[in-house]
Parts: sequence; structure tokens; C-alpha cells
Amino acid sequence: MKQQSLLNGNILKGLLWFAIPLFFSNLFQTLYNMVDTILIGHFLGDSSLAAMGATTAIFDLVVGFATGIGAGFGIVAGHYYGASDTPGLKKSIASSFLLSALLSVCLTILAYTLMPFLLNLLNTPPEIFQESLRYIQIIVLFMSITVFYNLSAGMLRAIGDSLAPLCFLLISCLINVGLDLYFITKLHLGVAGAAYATMIAQFLSTLICFIYIFKKKKLLIPNRQSFTYDPSLLKDLIGQGLSMGFMMSIVSLGTVILQAAINSLGTTLIAAHTAARKCASIIMMPIASISAASSTFVAQNKGANQYKRIVEGIHISCRIGAVIAIVCSIFVIPLNQSIIYWISGSTNPVVLSNGGMYLMINTPFCIVLSVLLILRNALQGLGKKIVPLVSSIIELIGKFLFSSLLIPVFGYTAVIWSEPLIWVCMTIQLWFAYTRLPSIQEARNHTSSDLALDR
Repeated sequence: MKQQSLLNGNILKGLLWFAIPLFFSNLFQTLYNMVDTILIGHFLGDSSLAAMGATTAIFDLVVGFATGIGAGFGIVAGHYYGASDTPGLKKSIASSFLLSALLSVCLTILAYTLMPFLLNLLNTPPEIFQESLRYIQIIVLFMSITVFYNLSAGMLRAIGDSLAPLCFLLISCLINVGLDLYFITKLHLGVAGAAYATMIAQFLSTLICFIYIFKKKKLLIPNRQSFTYDPSLLKDLIGQGLSMGFMMSIVSLGTVILQAAINSLGTTLIAAHTAARKCASIIMMPIASISAASSTFVAQNKGANQYKRIVEGIHISCRIGAVIAIVCSIFVIPLNQSIIYWISGSTNPVVLSNGGMYLMINTPFCIVLSVLLILRNALQGLGKKIVPLVSSIIELIGKFLFSSLLIPVFGYTAVIWSEPLIWVCMTIQLWFAYTRLPSIQEARNHTSSDLALDR
């Protein structure tokens, strides 16, 4: 599989080459979740669908944490790859796998034990409680598979290969659909069958990923000397991995808090918000992809000590994000209520007007969101652990304040404005932190000097 270098050559081409497979990975993940939902709803009915849906918040926390750990460890590996430090790269991978194994065991025991309490905390209805519990306990029981899949995919992306993880995800999606049909319709395992299908498909995808690494990416295979105790490396890995893991989990927690407030507004507004969010999630996919690409780009170039290239890459990423947001706004704003109708099928004017208003206000603010995500990922790529985590805490506090103080008074209007205003606050904090970094200030000054000379 051909790779486009992120360390040299055209920055725009390199970022797009890396980001496009990430976009399709996000798209396939969304489609896979949608197919899962359709199959359960069609073959098992509303009760089983509700049982799986009741675990969504916990599922997102688990998957978000696993994804964050893999991405965090991948950033450390990206630093060594950018510095052409092969022994350091192998040592970071060896330590990452050992830490992942330890974290998997601890998290599995903790999550499995606390699951009944968490479902009660989320007010899971008694009639679906046992079915929900069985589904999510299967998922957390095999959490190590999720952790190691995200770790192996993160290592491949760390060295600039985003295409191979896409192929493995596609294989996983196809296997999952086939197993879903077999376990649900033939073996009659219910939602537990869907959980088993998910984990078996992910296990096979992880296995294929490992085989690919052993066959094609010898650079990522540690040797005996790689398994040595290095306290500074362990500190870096734990800090980076937990920082991104907690960041992802905090984002999911904020969404749960906001959703709880929305649920108090009644079924009509819940329907409007659900339809609007589905459209918004599609808009966010390319933005999230270019921001994830910027993280790997920055990590590699930090390792290579190419800070001027980092600044240029972040500026280009922000321009790409702005173009995506503007193009989406051009299409979405004039068709806002039509889009809500296409997604929801509802003709209720309250659903159409509120969902449409959400899209009209949120979509233009995706320009701010793109800068936010790119800066947060870039700071992670630079090895900054605290600042991105603080931005997530700002988001959590903002959503809590809106949910507890403003939504009860202003209703869905407060929901519509909550995320754009929170995005603005987070972006200001991240931009201030980014521009005050000495290495970035120096690189920006050099870039400005070069531009002046060109004129």
C-alpha cells in the first residue's frame, strides 16, 4: 500500500492523502452502527432495540477511552518515527502493548463489576435492564480486543499508513453484518448475539492487522532489546494515553449530560434533535478526519524538529476545515427543514422548525469547530497533555451549566446555542495556548519573515 510522506513534500497533498482513508473509516463505522441498529430493530423488535440503545452512553465511554489510549500511544510512536529513531520506536511499541494489556485487565474488571450500578444511574427501565446488562457486559468483557485493535491501528497511522486500518475496518464491518444475521436469526441469541458478533468481528480484524504488521511493517515489530524499563518513556506513554483516553471519555460524558436535559423537553424535541444530530455527525466526519490527520502530521514533524512545517500544516488544515464548513453551510442552510424531513420522515412543524434551526445555527459554526479540533489534535501531537484535557473539561462544564441553568429556562433554543458558544470558548483557550508555545512562536516568526522576503 502506497504511503504519502507527512515529513516532506507537498503538505496539502500529504494531509488529504492521509485524511481521506480516515474519513471513510468514520463513514464505515457509522454505517456499521446503523446496520446493527436496523437488524436488531427489524428482527428483535422495539424492546431489544431500546435495550441496546440504553447502553449507548456507556458504550461510547468505553470505545472512546480505548480509542484515546491507542491514539495517545500512537502520538508517542509518531515522535520517534519522525526522528528516524527506530530503536526508540520499537521500545515505545513494546511498552505500549504491555501497558495496554495491564489497562485492559484493570478496566475490564472495573467496568464489568460496576455495570449494574451504571445502568441504574442512567435510569434504565426495569423491563429492558437485564437485556441491556447482558449486552454491555459482553462488550466490556472483551474490552481488550477493542484496546488492541485501536492500538495496532494507531501504530500504523503513527507511521503514516491510514489506508490499511480502513481496509481492516471494512472487513470487520462485513464480518459483523454476517455474524449479526447468523446469531440473531439462526441461533436466536438476541442482543447478546449482536454483542458477540461485534467482538468476534473486531477480534478477526485485529488478527488480520497483526498479520499485516508482521508481514509488511517490520519497523513496528519490537525485538528483545525493546522490552526494557524506561521510566521517562513510560511516563510519556501513560500521560499521553490517559490524557487522550480521558479527553474522549469526558466529551462522551458531556454529551450524556446534555442529552439528559434534552430528554426533559419531550418526545417531539427529542425527535427534532436526533434528526439534526444525524446530519451534524455527517458534516463533522470530514472535519474530524482532517483534524486526526493533523495530529499524526504534527507528531511526526515534531520528532523531526520541523516546527516551521508544523505551523504551515496547521494553517493548511484550518483552511481545509473552513472550506468543508462553508461548502456544507451552502447546502445545508437553504435545505435545513427538508433535510430534517428526509432524515426523520416527520411532518410535524415543531420537529421541522426546531431541527432546521439547529442546522442553520450549528453548521456555520463548524468553521470554529474545525479550528478547535485541529488545534486540540495538534497540541496532542506536540506532546501537550494538559491543555487539550482542560479544553474537554471546559466543554463538560459548559454543557453542565447549559443543562442545569439555561435549558430549563430557554428550552431548545439553549440547546441550539450551547455547542457553538462552548466551541468559541474552547477555541480561544486552545489558540492562546498554541500561540504561546516558544517553538511555535519562533516557527511563526520564521514563516512571516519568509513571506516578507517572497514579497
